[in-house]
Amino acid sequence: MSNQSVFITGGAGYCGSRLVPQLLSSGYRVTVYDIMYFGSDFLPINDPNLKIVIGDIRDSEKLYESAKGHDFFVSLACISNDASFELDEKLSTSVNLHAFEPMVLAAKKAGIKRFIYASSSSVYGISDKKNVTEEHPLVPLTLYNKYKGMCEPILLKHIDDNFEGVIFRPATVCGYAPRLRLDLSVNILTNHGYHNNLVKVFGGSQLRPNLHIQDYCDAVQIFIESPEEKINKQIFNVGYQNKSIMEIAKIVKNVINKIEPEREEIKIEVTSSNDNRSYHINSDKIYDFLGFKPRHTIENAVEELSNYFLDKNLSDTFTNDYYHNVKRILNLESK
Repeated sequence: MSNQSVFITGGAGYCGSRLVPQLLSSGYRVTVYDIMYFGSDFLPINDPNLKIVIGDIRDSEKLYESAKGHDFFVSLACISNDASFELDEKLSTSVNLHAFEPMVLAAKKAGIKRFIYASSSSVYGISDKKNVTEEHPLVPLTLYNKYKGMCEPILLKHIDDNFEGVIFRPATVCGYAPRLRLDLSVNILTNHGYHNNLVKVFGGSQLRPNLHIQDYCDAVQIFIESPEEKINKQIFNVGYQNKSIMEIAKIVKNVINKIEPEREEIKIEVTSSNDNRSYHINSDKIYDFLGFKPRHTIENAVEELSNYFLDKNLSDTFTNDYYHNVKRILNLESK
């Protein structure tokens, strides 16, 4: 294992910032290929087994040269979430859709053995089915999610005897990472609850599957380490707790008040929402095929975020663009 290498696009993003140290500690050599909207200071830059390349995934020649000599390719890079995507639809389309096939071909040409693609469970859109499995029709509500779904068959068609591929559809990720995002549902509610003593719920009845970031990273490592016959050409849902937004708000309230019993009881405020995504994903397949079962809860995510806020005594979690993708992209465009 120690001689194997992993190439990660978007490795300096939210999920990448927790995945990279984990893979390094497991003995892998890691290359992070990232445009560095948020820098790289939070990565273990002094680790001799880490290489950082500042690059754009639309530059397929640079990507090809950088990926040569690696065993695994983990595709995380994208303009992430609907709000960020909609800021510049042309840019987002070029990154999230048009760059994908050239990237797959560059990875294949570079001699990559296995390509791991992070899709999204949001590709399912709205479903009233009790359990949404991988065979459920894709009915995405936004272009961001539509493009995630469109990239999946692109990867599958290029798989051959020398190039393996696996796709996973993670639920909404939550919890602490060195490059922290506070614009994801559980993290948003925790930020509001901790700093404002108020949890704002938009809608409330929508069901959302959630996934602790540690389980996300563990799943990626399992995709790296599993034998070909178990993962090649497969698509896996990766989620854990399917909760309504209101249920998540109550968890946030209870966890924070338990951590700091002396604080005033956190209030929950409900307003209407135009975000109607509601679905309940089933993740039995990844357990049946690979024996993987998430172990970390929403409560764990809220607890570690709250302890981070407590330790750092932060005062700018709503205004600092470091924590918010949309704010950072807007600020970069204005320069």
